[in-house]
Amino acid sequence: MVLPPQTLEGKNAIVTGASRGIGATIAIDLAQRGANVCVTYTSESSKTKCQTLASQVSKMSNGAKLVHIRADASNQGSAVRVVEKSTTAFGDHIDILVNNAAIEIDRAITETTKEDFDKVFHTNVLGPLLMTKAVIPHLRAPGRIINISSVGARVGYAKLALYSSSKSALEGLTRSFAAELGHDGTTVNAIAPGPVESDMLDQIPDEIKIPQRDATAVQKRFGEAQEIANAVAYLAGPDSSWVSGQVLNLSGGWTMY
Repeated sequence: MVLPPQTLEGKNAIVTGASRGIGATIAIDLAQRGANVCVTYTSESSKTKCQTLASQVSKMSNGAKLVHIRADASNQGSAVRVVEKSTTAFGDHIDILVNNAAIEIDRAITETTKEDFDKVFHTNVLGPLLMTKAVIPHLRAPGRIINISSVGARVGYAKLALYSSSKSALEGLTRSFAAELGHDGTTVNAIAPGPVESDMLDQIPDEIKIPQRDATAVQKRFGEAQEIANAVAYLAGPDSSWVSGQVLNLSGGWTMY
């Protein structure tokens, strides 16, 4: 394997929800660039996938390591345990946090329950808040916090009110975190992918995603997970030192702002 430039050598990263899809691709990409990575997963069935990621990283020639832990980051105790797992494996400092874990529920307004609301907002909003809070005491300046949002934060979709509003809330957290944490050079940004080939995309109804694909300026196609990972690597690295409080739209021009 030919590795990319080692722009993250010596860095320690946490990526939540990284057993598959975009999260797994981000984790592998950070490791390829030299970072040690701690990834989280939520179900026992995902453990094997994380073990496979660890095996992939162990075969790299740059000495990067990957460890994994089952944890629900929307639980404060679990967020603390994730940090403990990382600092035990890699040392007391953390340089990069990628809040990727998220869920979506496809439900009409009249069918949406309080339990649905709690589930989506606890994972998509409370989770990044608690993970960031747990990381801050160990965040080595200049730290990098990257929240994975969605174009859904600024586009209305029928039956996806909870998902879209939770991502809007995440972007609000991003801006406030950036204002609060920037004194030592730490940056906080969000990435808003459009439809990307992934397990989550498979759950989106065709009547929503197919028109998006056909209206995408770049080649009328869905995105690829590696394209998201490339943007994460930029925001995690030294070249993005003057970028903070921003939402980077990665939708192939389907939405433009």
